[in-house]
Amino acid sequence: MKIYTKTGDQGKTSLFGGERVWKDNLRLNAYGSVDELNAVIGCAICEIKNCELIDTLKSIQNELFIVGSDLATPLDKSNKNFVIPRISDEHISRLEKLIDRFNEQIPELKQFILPGGTKGTAFLHLARTVCRRVEREVVTLAREVEIDAYLTIYLNRLSDLLFVLSRFENFSNNTPDVEWKK
Repeated sequence: MKIYTKTGDQGKTSLFGGERVWKDNLRLNAYGSVDELNAVIGCAICEIKNCELIDTLKSIQNELFIVGSDLATPLDKSNKNFVIPRISDEHISRLEKLIDRFNEQIPELKQFILPGGTKGTAFLHLARTVCRRVEREVVTLAREVEIDAYLTIYLNRLSDLLFVLSRFENFSNNTPDVEWKK
């Protein structure tokens, strides 16, 4: 299979279902940023040693493909040949359980912290900020077209989880969080 198709050489690409759109379309910006988020999480995985954390991050990477396909497919597109995976309440509940599970293992947060500590933590903080940008882009998109209502909730929870995981990464490496100095 060839990697290049030349179909995007004029600045347009296809959504799932065949609709051609400009590459700076709000929908493409959103799922392009999801791809960036996935890549940053991949960088974090390369720096992390804790198997539980690695497994959690890999499962998130797989779910981000669902987020991407959800964003790439207009809700009004029905294709009987394909079942489009969509983010659901179950995905959100899973993130909430992960937040609670990891948060119970770390010290209570008593003040603001800065991104930093271990290299893995720094990447997780970067992933959190990219996730927040994705969330903003999805909110902008939702004001223009109908999208899956669970997407913004999922992204909001995911950024919370990435924050907790960044703290867990520091804690599991006996590295203190970097406290904000007023």
